[in-house]
Amino acid sequence: MLARVNTIKKAQDFDAIFKGAKSFRSDFFSLKTIKNKSGANRFAFMVSQKVSKKAVLRNKVRRRLAESVQGEMKRIKKGTDLLIIALPGIEKKEFIEIKTTLVEALKRAGLIAND
Repeated sequence: MLARVNTIKKAQDFDAIFKGAKSFRSDFFSLKTIKNKSGANRFAFMVSQKVSKKAVLRNKVRRRLAESVQGEMKRIKKGTDLLIIALPGIEKKEFIEIKTTLVEALKRAGLIAND
């Protein structure tokens, strides 16, 4: 579970992300990133009913995305707001596939250095 310092909750922060963020799209999620002033990395996850009508599956997807991000938190550049929007089809993917795709997307976004 992500710490409270690392989560985006305020509507004004979401508005700033939707207005000025760079977008990167993967097979089953979209990544929006923008720099913040706090110096800490902050994350938010959106899983709509288009992914699944069942809240259990949506929460499972959200937990998998959060766990994937938490595992890579030390490698991500500091001072970044990151919004991950799940797309239909992600609920059928395994955790390891979600994690590897997320790392690739973060590398394309320039948030993780290429190894």
